[in-house]
Amino acid sequence: MPQDAVDDLVEVLDLEPIEVNIFRGVSPDEDRQRIFGGQVAGQALVAAARTVEPDRQVHSLHAYFLRAGDPQVPVLYEVERLRDGGSFTTRRVAAIQHGKVIFNLSASFQVPEEGFDHAVPMPDVPAPDSLPTMRERVAEAGIETAPWFDRPRPIDIRHVDWPGADGIRSTEPHQNVWFRADGRLPDDPILHTIVLTYASDMTLLDTATRPHGRNWFDPSMFMASLDHAMWFHRPFRADAWLLYAQDSPNATGGRGLSRGLVFTQDGTLVATVMQEGLIRRVR
Repeated sequence: MPQDAVDDLVEVLDLEPIEVNIFRGVSPDEDRQRIFGGQVAGQALVAAARTVEPDRQVHSLHAYFLRAGDPQVPVLYEVERLRDGGSFTTRRVAAIQHGKVIFNLSASFQVPEEGFDHAVPMPDVPAPDSLPTMRERVAEAGIETAPWFDRPRPIDIRHVDWPGADGIRSTEPHQNVWFRADGRLPDDPILHTIVLTYASDMTLLDTATRPHGRNWFDPSMFMASLDHAMWFHRPFRADAWLLYAQDSPNATGGRGLSRGLVFTQDGTLVATVMQEGLIRRVR
């Protein structure tokens, strides 16, 4: 059931405290060669948030994926308390496996305050309930998937402008994707921010491959996140529909740069995402 998958995700994100500023996270029981980047980013943000006063909400994060994570081994998260100011709190988190740092995250938290307010409008796109699920898209295309893909997934993804999974059609470097947690989440606002961080690593790098007729289904491609940045603007729920409006301004040197704006269904801009990743042709 989708709610079970969402509950499992919340459990995966709930780190075990080991010592002051040190936490341990595990991966779900899936047949993956490496840890999903959104998982380690989400867990690192959990570790940072556990050391911050609850009146402060995360407003930005900047992260580097340094090594592939081993899903069979727990990840140790070490938090460094860089600053506790009157309005802002800053944390740095190192994710460690086999004695090496595999991921590094800096996160900034802020006490809510009033100020200037403006935002760009949401694109005019079809409603999410009118669109097929990712599973339905893949089944229609007859794509053979890994066993973990066929299990209930915690994030429901609906592509507005699906290019097809055959990887042969070139399209413009932009796409719109609806997504949400496929079940009810607890009300804690920081958890919704963490789930969005987890989901933000999905589909974004694909945008950089669209002009080249490629995608993550293509066995001739190797794709991996290099760095990831997010800014959180306004409150939202990650178990309500969010539109991920994405584009890719550049690809060169085996790297693709993608950016995304995240809107609630009523058109409120709640987050901005930037990511660069490897998009190498391996055969």
